[in-house]
Amino acid sequence: MHRHLRPAVVLTLLLALLTGLAYPAAVTGLATVLFPAQAHGSLLLRDGQVIGSALIGQAFSGPGYFHGRPSAAGTGYDATASGGRNKGPTDRKLADTLLPAAIEAAVQQDGAVRGQVPSDLVTASASGLDPHLAPASAYLQVARVARARGLDSAQLRTLVEAHVEGRQFGLLGDPRVNILLLNLALDSLAPPA
Repeated sequence: MHRHLRPAVVLTLLLALLTGLAYPAAVTGLATVLFPAQAHGSLLLRDGQVIGSALIGQAFSGPGYFHGRPSAAGTGYDATASGGRNKGPTDRKLADTLLPAAIEAAVQQDGAVRGQVPSDLVTASASGLDPHLAPASAYLQVARVARARGLDSAQLRTLVEAHVEGRQFGLLGDPRVNILLLNLALDSLAPPA
């Protein structure tokens, strides 16, 4: 029996070292060399300080900023509380998860038509942390942001258009706007009052 047990233990330890240490270390090292920004979380810096990640949304309030999707993580975009609601368009309980305050804000502040508010303004994404909006939802907010910042709406529409990201590899997903990057560009264009 000892003859059969020793090779099994040695092989288990060898595979544990190979798959548990060597392989992850090699992949991490390769990713750090080939894709340094992505390997470190796609962090965004301002004056040497980390102000966020291009992969995680942030809560923006006030009329002078573009507002992103609601977070499913409660208040803020806490990555440790990530999780979706798992409700699709055919789920009758989806309407219960819509945020009435977000609907009212879109209608009153942005001039959206009641019953035609873009869904990404009132529902969280699958992870609850998505920093992106559909371009139509960003364009809907242009008039409000322009009024609050004292900017020309056409100038803001051009800024939004410059931040529209196309489909990944030309075919995956839908065009989208990263609201964090858009708001950072907006602050560079016209600092908030």
